[in-house]
Amino acid sequence: MTITELRYRPGPIDPAALARLRTTDDAGRPCAGHLDPEGGAPLRCCLRRSRAGESIALVAYAPLRRWAAAHGASPGAYDEQGPVFIHTEDCGGPAAGADGYPFARPGVLRTLRRYDAGGRIVGGRLLEVPEDDTRGFDEALDEAFADPAVVQVHVRAVEYGCLLFTVDRPTT
Repeated sequence: MTITELRYRPGPIDPAALARLRTTDDAGRPCAGHLDPEGGAPLRCCLRRSRAGESIALVAYAPLRRWAAAHGASPGAYDEQGPVFIHTEDCGGPAAGADGYPFARPGVLRTLRRYDAGGRIVGGRLLEVPEDDTRGFDEALDEAFADPAVVQVHVRAVEYGCLLFTVDRPTT
């Protein structure tokens, strides 16, 4: 199942934000890239794992801060920043025809944090990704968006708390 066929659209980091992060991250530090010796880092720019030899960087990213600024919201204490991997150069974003939800592997744990229009957490849940990972994510996101207050969901890795991707409330 390709990303365009999924019930919900996983969102990478916005290209304008990526351009800034490739210079200075959200903690004010310069972007320091390196060649990935092994591959496997979850890239938030293109929603895939890195390949050995690619130039990547680990940067601090404040996803809710950027979303809130664009939507006139004030997340208060929920404005956090965390580490994300990105390509050091423009990669063109997610590939057309990419399969399924990013970074979904049966058995891994994911946290789905729900945010309202004010940028505040209004719930969440833990998801152990099932064998049918698409169905598992669809059901968890159905549950999240059943609450009319939820406008965005952040999908995070449990192990490190890193943001993997965002999902906005569908408009249709």
